[in-house]
Amino acid sequence: MSDVFFMALRPLQPSQLYISTEKLASVLCEFAPKQIEAVPLRRSGGHIVMTDGHTRAFAAFLSGLSEVPVVWDEDELDWEAYEICVQWCKEEGVSWVGDLVGRVLGPEEYERLWRGRCRKMHEELTRKRGLDSGA
Repeated sequence: MSDVFFMALRPLQPSQLYISTEKLASVLCEFAPKQIEAVPLRRSGGHIVMTDGHTRAFAAFLSGLSEVPVVWDEDELDWEAYEICVQWCKEEGVSWVGDLVGRVLGPEEYERLWRGRCRKMHEELTRKRGLDSGA
């Protein structure tokens, strides 16, 4: 596992378009600036991408913090899917966690607008990969 270090929020590219009100309420309820769990990152195309921890990073932003603990993500990830999510973010003007203001959604909207979109993308990738492999 990589070592935890601190990094400014501003250069961290989200890979998520929305924040869930439910998850944000839970994070804020237990939020302690000095005890934030590290946000996992990966480098991609000249950007530093958050692979998880968007709600923690957003809570830090709302609390006035300018940096958060981070760690290089060493997990096996479907990087093609992440790159699609990052492209969606760029297309909608989400280039840092502060751009998620106004994108906090209730459970039904979050399910429909974010989770539904991601499910559809994963289905399309699975179908494409099946075709690419000659199956």
